[in-house]
Amino acid sequence: MTTSGTDRPFAVVTGASSGIGYELAVQFVEHGYDLVIAAEDDGIGTVAERLRRDGGPRVDPVRVDLTRAEGVEELAAAVAAAGRPVDALALNAGRGAGGEFVGGTTLADELAVVDLNVRSTVHLAKLLLPAMVRRGAGRVLFTSSIAATMPGPFQAVYNASKSFVQSFAEALRNELKDTGVTVTSLMPGPTDTEFFDRAEMADTRVGSGRKDDPRTVAEQGFAAMLRGDQTVTAGSLLNKVQTAAGKIVPDKLKAAQHRRMAEPGSGS
Repeated sequence: MTTSGTDRPFAVVTGASSGIGYELAVQFVEHGYDLVIAAEDDGIGTVAERLRRDGGPRVDPVRVDLTRAEGVEELAAAVAAAGRPVDALALNAGRGAGGEFVGGTTLADELAVVDLNVRSTVHLAKLLLPAMVRRGAGRVLFTSSIAATMPGPFQAVYNASKSFVQSFAEALRNELKDTGVTVTSLMPGPTDTEFFDRAEMADTRVGSGRKDDPRTVAEQGFAAMLRGDQTVTAGSLLNKVQTAAGKIVPDKLKAAQHRRMAEPGSGS
């Protein structure tokens, strides 16, 4: 694979086959970026075809399972094979697992959340950030969540994973502040994607309630990345209120509220 021979900027987007990741890929294409997009499902090839336009940016799909270390290495090798410096990196891939930690979810499901949301994020950042720092330029966008601000009963590992991503992004931003590489954290609330169905949370209050448009979330995240903002709480005003309240409300109260929203059957 090679995307050399063009003066367009070059970006990488993970989790790009649907939802916020797909809409982020749309934003990059609309702003003239060549892309490598990655996801584990075979729909990533169809997405690439949809994003390509005659004479427009090049979009190369990589079907890869980022829950496996070998998958991360494979994606990094595909990026290297493009022969291009990475101008923007959107680490968006993530998944959830809803239900009681004891008796409601499997260990395999919970570890897959950790492997994708946490380990692959660290692994891919470790592989791709050094070249950006050496070059002295680049933008990184982490997809965190307002879930990062609260304990998550019935979504315990997911919320903890997003707390990790949020902390990791903010620490990297501080470390890289004099390098020319910016780090932005995108914090959406409930968004109209396949997330809740895949996490088996469609019957919860949060899963059956109002959700934000993923295109709006992606537009806000992309704009914040271009500005070099530290964080952006995307979507509705309620998300911004929740994020602000999360800084002062005790964890015990936040956990109780999350339980009401995420408990199985609460949406009935």
